[in-house]
Amino acid sequence: MSAIPKHRRPRRRATRVLAVAAGIATVGALAVALPASAGQDARDGAVAKDKKRTVDVQLLSFNDFHGNLQAPAGSSGQVTEKQPDGTEKKIDAGGAEYLATSLRTARKGHPYSVTAAAGDLIGGSPLLSGLFHDEPTVEALNKMDLDVSSVGNHEFDEGAKELARIQNGGCHPKDGCYEKDKHGKPKKFKGADFPYLTANVTEEKTGKPLLKPYSVWKHKGVKIGFIGLTLEGTPDIVSADGIKGLKFHDEVETINKYAKILDKQGVKSIVTLIHEGGSPASQAYNYDCDSPGAGDGISGPITAIAKAASPKVDAFVTGHTHQAYVCTIPDPSGKPRMVTSASSYGKLYTDTTLTYDRKTKDIVRTSVKSANHVVSRTQSKARDMRRLIKRWDKLAAPIAGKPVGFISGDIPGRGATSPESPLGDLISDAQLAHAKSLDPKASLALMNPGGIRSDLVHKASGSEGDGVVTYGEAFTVQPFSNTVNLVDLTGAQLLTALRQQVSGPNEASPKILQVSDGFTYTLDMTKSGADRIVTDSVKLNGKAIDVNATYRVALNSFLAGGGDGFAELGKGKNPLVGADDLEALNDYFAANSSADKPIAPPKADRITVVK
Repeated sequence: MSAIPKHRRPRRRATRVLAVAAGIATVGALAVALPASAGQDARDGAVAKDKKRTVDVQLLSFNDFHGNLQAPAGSSGQVTEKQPDGTEKKIDAGGAEYLATSLRTARKGHPYSVTAAAGDLIGGSPLLSGLFHDEPTVEALNKMDLDVSSVGNHEFDEGAKELARIQNGGCHPKDGCYEKDKHGKPKKFKGADFPYLTANVTEEKTGKPLLKPYSVWKHKGVKIGFIGLTLEGTPDIVSADGIKGLKFHDEVETINKYAKILDKQGVKSIVTLIHEGGSPASQAYNYDCDSPGAGDGISGPITAIAKAASPKVDAFVTGHTHQAYVCTIPDPSGKPRMVTSASSYGKLYTDTTLTYDRKTKDIVRTSVKSANHVVSRTQSKARDMRRLIKRWDKLAAPIAGKPVGFISGDIPGRGATSPESPLGDLISDAQLAHAKSLDPKASLALMNPGGIRSDLVHKASGSEGDGVVTYGEAFTVQPFSNTVNLVDLTGAQLLTALRQQVSGPNEASPKILQVSDGFTYTLDMTKSGADRIVTDSVKLNGKAIDVNATYRVALNSFLAGGGDGFAELGKGKNPLVGADDLEALNDYFAANSSADKPIAPPKADRITVVK
C-alpha cells in the first residue's frame, strides 16, 4: 500500500526536491525569537553574525485547512487579535483566494523559502471540496506550491486506500472522474504534487511506513529534513475499517528514530511536522506564549512531546487543536526550540526564519524567529484560486444552492463558547426524530461535538436570502456521511458513556456529547475525571436514569463504533442502521421550518455546567 509521490511539474525554484504551498500576509503579528539558554554554545552568536557562513531560510507553515476553499462563514472565519490597550478584536480571515495571495506576498524577497503543513488539509470539508472527495483542495494546494505535509487524522476519513489516491492521483473508484478534458475524455485527478508524510503509521504485514516517513528540501547547498507524523490516537477517532491493517506508533520514539537516520545522511537541520497540538492560555493569535517564561503559555500533549523529542530536531510545526501559538519549549538538552501552530481553515500562517549554518549544516537556534500572520480578506484575491473555485462551484451549484430549511438567527456549532452548543442540540433533536421514524421506542440521541464542523449563519452566503439554510451549508456542518444508528444501552452504560466524556482518553481534553431534548444532567468542572458527572442529576424527561433499565439510543455510526474514546457506546445491542445524518438533519428542517416559521436557535440549556 506504500505510495510514492509523483513530481510531475517543473520546479518553481531551481534545485528543490519538493514543492511549495502555504503562507500569507501580515496583520499585527507577534514575532518570537529564541532566547539563548544557559547551556547555549557561545559560538552560536558569532556564527549568526557571520553572514557569509549563514543563510536565512524562510519556513511558511499552516495546518488544519479542512478544504476551506471559500472563506469560512461566521465565527469559524474569524481570528482574535489582542490590541495594544489589552482589548481584543475579531478579524475576518481565511479562504484559498486570500491564502494564496498571502503566501505569495510573504515569499517575495526570500530566495530560500519552503512551505510546509501539519495535516488535516482535507477531510471534514465544506461541500465545494467534500462533494468531490477533496480533489479541488489538493488542486488548490498544488497551485499554491505546498512543499510537504504530514498526514492528519482527517486524511484517513475515507481510509488508507483513498489517502493513497489523494497522494498518487487517479479517478475515484466509485464516483469516477468529475471533469472532461478538451477532447471530451475523462480528466484524471493528478494527485498531490507534495509528499504526504506518515513516519509513525506502518503496515502491519510489512512494518513499512504507509507513505514516505520524511523528505529533504534542498536549495543551493541548503538541506532541511522534514519528518511527518499523524496523531497517535487516530484509531480512536476515525472509522476502523479505513485503517485496518495499520499501526500508529509513539510520536517521540518515531521522531527520534528518523532524526538519527537524517543525521546519518548528513541532514543536520530538521523540522518535525506533527498533527498533534496544545492549548494556549489565550485565544488571541498574537499573545505572548513565552510569558512569563519560555513555553509557559501553552499546555497539552505537544508540550510533553516537544520536551522529550531529540535535540536534533530544530523546530516543530503542529496542528490538530485548531489553535494559534508561537512558543519556545526547551528540548531535552535545555536548548530553546520553536513550536508553532496557525489556527485552522487558512486563517493564519506562520512565518519562521531558520538561520542555516553552511559549515555545520545545522540551524543556529538563537537566530530562529517566528510569528503568526492573519490571512486578511482585505487583500486582493488570487486569480487562479478564483478560477478554480468558480469551476468547481459550477459543478456543485445544482446541489449546493438548494434550500433545505429556515432559521431565525445564528445557530453556533463549532463556534460555540460553551460545552453544549445550540447546533449540537438541533442535530441531536434531528437524529432522535429520524430514529423515532424507524423505531418509536427511541428515547434519546447523542452527538459527538467533533462531528459538528461549522455554524449555521442567518446572513445569506449567496443569493438564497437571509435565514435560508442551503444544502451546501448543511453539508458543511455534517460532511462525514455517517449513518444514524439505533442501539440498546442500559442506564448503567449511559452513565459510563457520560463519564467517558471527561475521563480516560478524554480527561485532558473533554469531549462533551450533545444531547437531545429531554435528556439533562449537571457537569461539575470543579471536580476531576469521571466525578465531573453528577450521577443523581442525569435524567430523561425529568425522571432519573434507571441503571437497570434499557434505553433505545440514537447515535451516529462513528459513535456506535466506539469513536472519540466512547468505548461503552460501541457495546450497544440490537443495532438498527438508519439514513445518512445529513439526510436526517435536512428532513428535520423540512418538517419543522418554513419561511414563515423558521427554527429559532436552541437555548443550549440541557447540560448545566458548574465552573
